[in-house]
Amino acid sequence: MSIERHDLLAHFDNLLQPERFKDYGPNGLQVEGKGRITRIVSGVTASRALIDAAIDQRADAIFVHHGLFWRGMDGRVTGWMKQRLQRLLAHDINLFAYHLPLDAHAELGNNAQLGLVLGWQADQRFGEQDLGFAAPATFAGAADLATHVRAVLGRSVTLVAPEEARPIRRVAWCTGGAQGFFEAAIAAGADAFITGEISEPQTHLARETGVAFIAAGHHATERYGAPAVAAHVAQQLALEHSFIDIDNPA
Repeated sequence: MSIERHDLLAHFDNLLQPERFKDYGPNGLQVEGKGRITRIVSGVTASRALIDAAIDQRADAIFVHHGLFWRGMDGRVTGWMKQRLQRLLAHDINLFAYHLPLDAHAELGNNAQLGLVLGWQADQRFGEQDLGFAAPATFAGAADLATHVRAVLGRSVTLVAPEEARPIRRVAWCTGGAQGFFEAAIAAGADAFITGEISEPQTHLARETGVAFIAAGHHATERYGAPAVAAHVAQQLALEHSFIDIDNPA
């Protein structure tokens, strides 16, 4: 089976509702390729490695969380940008990218899927544009929670534990570079907050507020939304789909 490009775009837009979000770049079709699509490759970032892998799989479209274009970026097509665009255009591959809409989707998005992978069903949303998720949890302390996250995601994590140990009864999370959501998570009643990255202020906040902070990797926390959405849409439309995870230590 195949589908017209504009019909596939409509399915993605109807599912993710990008018009609801104030974002850092364009959501939807970022690079136009062939008019009919049979095979979709999904990934986290529209890197050269992912594009090359999609070419090897004869993909007609790539679906990612991190696209090519961001607000305030240099608009010149040189260097790495030229190389990525050159490959997409030469092979007539469509690039679809959804940033915050993919984080936020209640069932298939990055946050919902990370929660499922870690064993939690969110019962609360918090933070700017309701991007943060929270759920009940049962861990003896922050170290046990960090061990669980490390084991499930298969990578090391950075834990900043509070000065006074306490059990974890509610956990909050927001994937990627959402360290700025920590204070909103604290206000939402979390005992621990998980995101991809940590900045200098979060260490002090964790120690002083009694709420643990775990940085589990930007890429590692955002591996799940793109394949979930692409697989869902591909199944609806009888298209071929495969997820390619390009290793990234970040």
